[in-house]
Amino acid sequence: MTQLLIAAGGGGDVIGTTLVHSALHGDEPAVVLSYSWERLVVDPIPGPRSDRDFSGLGALTPHLTEITARSTPIAPAGSTLPRLAAELPITLGLLNPYGGVRGLARQIAQAAQRYGASEVKVVDIGGDVFARGDEPTLLSPLPDALVMAACATAGVNANLYLAGPGLDCEIPEQDLLPAMGDDWFALTDLDTHSVDHVFNWHPSEASALLAAAARGLRGSCVVRDTGLPVNLTDASARVYRISTERVLQRNRLARELYLSGNGSLKAAEQISLDVCGFSELQRERDRALRLHEAGSPDGSVEEALRRIDTWLERLQEQHQQARYVTYRAAAEGLGLTGGAARRLRDRLIVERPRQYAAPLLSLPG
Repeated sequence: MTQLLIAAGGGGDVIGTTLVHSALHGDEPAVVLSYSWERLVVDPIPGPRSDRDFSGLGALTPHLTEITARSTPIAPAGSTLPRLAAELPITLGLLNPYGGVRGLARQIAQAAQRYGASEVKVVDIGGDVFARGDEPTLLSPLPDALVMAACATAGVNANLYLAGPGLDCEIPEQDLLPAMGDDWFALTDLDTHSVDHVFNWHPSEASALLAAAARGLRGSCVVRDTGLPVNLTDASARVYRISTERVLQRNRLARELYLSGNGSLKAAEQISLDVCGFSELQRERDRALRLHEAGSPDGSVEEALRRIDTWLERLQEQHQQARYVTYRAAAEGLGLTGGAARRLRDRLIVERPRQYAAPLLSLPG
């Protein structure tokens, strides 16, 4: 039987969603629906991409396209989804949110009908989908809330699978756990085997932290987004199953999106402004205007290798309890992005194998 899952946040959530699927269903066929909504380091255009931003797409249903290994984002857009489609054991469908809740609901309903899905599993890494909407640390509630509102609108049997509470650096684990109930299972090292290789090039931090927790790593890890440590605990390897109804009861943005039945992303953005007091889309637009460079020169990798020990010492002085740092945090802290960041990771894995705590970099000492 083909399983139907949704990577609620888009981008790197596809990796964590595949990991969760492997834990639940092994090598059963899976269709994963995802936005192409990625960080500016991957896609310099703010906001999500639609099917008009790609060439070489397939068709899953009349209103749902498929990302394949042959798909290509049309410049200047960027996306990691085609490579994920090539390297992960899933079929990857592209969610287009520009039709708002109603448009997404139609895409999800058609997919559920085509694959005869008895349950749509919505996977979120970290837990911002279970936020109330007024938390001061909340950064990106709209994509996840749109998916939950669309599932409710579509009338499909959907449940949230919240993996790695707190790992997205938005809502702390201790704030989430009391409300999440006791319907959960724990990921293991065996579950990560289908996705391990992807972290050699993909910049996702939340999914990397989830894989690290599943592999048994514990302790604090410094990440790029906040520059602060995230604690890997036993709960970090858990996946909590929560009904759509409970999510809508707690998540005010998802509830308002569902009640509005809006038909455009612009209308959904206004609801996010009204409920949460900010628009992550506007934040992306503002950040894109400030971004003067998208990468770094090849030669800077050698310079980064010369400076990394000093950088790590300073990091440990700032965060004395930290045991790990993500490779993305290390690369960007040393001024590298894109291909240069990947080359730095490759060099560090080869030249410092004792510090390779896959998929993280272990701090010395």
